[in-house]
Amino acid sequence: MSRRAAALEASGWGAPFRLVQVRNLCFWVFALGVAGGLYELLRYFGSGLPAYGVGLGLGVLAFALYAVPWLILLAYHNRYTRLPGKLLVVAAAWGGIAATFWIALPANGAFLSLYGKAFGTGWASDWGAGLTAPINEEIGKGLAVILLIGLAPRLVRSPFDGLIIGAYTGLGFQIVEDVLYAYNSTVSQFGADQVDAAWSIVVTRSTSGLFGHVLFSAVFCSGIMWLLGRGERRHRIRGVLLMLAAMAAHGCWDDMGALGYSLAGDLGTLLLWFLVLPVLDLLLLWLAFRLAVPQEQAWVRDILAPESASGLLTEAEVAAAAGSWRTRRRFRKAQHGHRERRRAKHILAAANDLAQEVAEAGGHDSDRVEHARSEVRRLRAG
Repeated sequence: MSRRAAALEASGWGAPFRLVQVRNLCFWVFALGVAGGLYELLRYFGSGLPAYGVGLGLGVLAFALYAVPWLILLAYHNRYTRLPGKLLVVAAAWGGIAATFWIALPANGAFLSLYGKAFGTGWASDWGAGLTAPINEEIGKGLAVILLIGLAPRLVRSPFDGLIIGAYTGLGFQIVEDVLYAYNSTVSQFGADQVDAAWSIVVTRSTSGLFGHVLFSAVFCSGIMWLLGRGERRHRIRGVLLMLAAMAAHGCWDDMGALGYSLAGDLGTLLLWFLVLPVLDLLLLWLAFRLAVPQEQAWVRDILAPESASGLLTEAEVAAAAGSWRTRRRFRKAQHGHRERRRAKHILAAANDLAQEVAEAGGHDSDRVEHARSEVRRLRAG
């Protein structure tokens, strides 16, 4: 029980989240950023909506559907010391509205203008985006973690929290930016074939988005958490390196054409697009995940430890419930027969639900905790 109490205190799991805090400066910064972003969004799309509404509507619909599998994937990974949905909505709203229209759009334009004046329009066209967007956009999205630490210091405690918050922030940014690209493509063709113009952006951005802002922001924000020392131990150098790596990965994607052509012509661009950058980016995300997740898994094991001591769960079930998908799969496959494997799958899900109820009850027994325990017993009884 002492291990459980220590894990709940360290992780903050189960603590409530409240956005409106009139005495908290972070709330007013968030409100100002979202309000400013909404104003710029309406001003950007408002004038062209009557003429280019078809292309904009197609972009909104297509990328809304594109966001669904992302949300399912991210919800699955938010399964250790789960962050509240309201907090993640706030992160996505900051990424999609404030970071996009309030920060990135004006800052990118200003930087590219300066690059053009200093180095010429040709150089700025080839290399300016990769030396502008990674700085403005990653810092803009990373502010979501800083604000949420100020709004919910008990909840945002670990680098894994930063990784999840960064992923949701990046998803909000990516979806809104993709809609913006679809709209701009329609405008560039003067609305002649709005469906074709918008659809070409949908196909291109949906493919490149698999290794885009969600990945960059997840790595960058986990680095922020290490840099700030909000983990089990301080790893400031690790945090800085991860942040720089995320920015470098972002820059390589933005300057992929110029970079690939300078290395090996058109073949170099194709290799970067389809092989080199996807592999390196996935390795970077895997590294950040592997460094961040052990602390979360240890907290879940400690929270479920009393259930193992009481005999409700076995030690193997606790290890599997707190483990990775490979650990859970090995546990299920170790059972004999299809029926036992199905039962094991449901018991692990019930164990995670029990941990959630224990966290929300502050480590004490409650009616919901007892109901979760009875569900485990029911499943074990077949």
